[in-house]
Amino acid sequence: IDYIQFLHKEKKKQEEEVSTLRKDVMALKIMKVNYEQIVKAHQDNPNEGKDQVSDEVKFNVFQGIMDSLFQSFNASISVTSFRELSACVFSWIEEHCKPQTLQDIVIGVLHQLKSQLY
Repeated sequence: IDYIQFLHKEKKKQEEEVSTLRKDVMALKIMKVNYEQIVKAHQDNPNEGKDQVSDEVKFNVFQGIMDSLFQSFNASISVTSFRELSACVFSWIEEHCKPQTLQDIVIGVLHQLKSQLY
């Protein structure tokens, strides 16, 4: 009887895993269709990207954002133990990676780069 109960539990666990995997497959199929539509849209409009931002400007924006995040990260993190490091990282993420905070950082970086370019 114990073995039968064990088999029922295993079967239920496997059925849940199959269900999860099916959901994952469905999500991936949806993502694939969306990306195929994006690729098709870009192929249909090859001239659309001619006025894009240069790679250098993109890199400068990225670098400014990362510099700002690293400065706050470096000031907030303690590495005396793994437990303290983990606590500091989670606290930093909660405080400095909120959408509004990130938006403020990006806007600040863009204003700074704009003043440098013009």
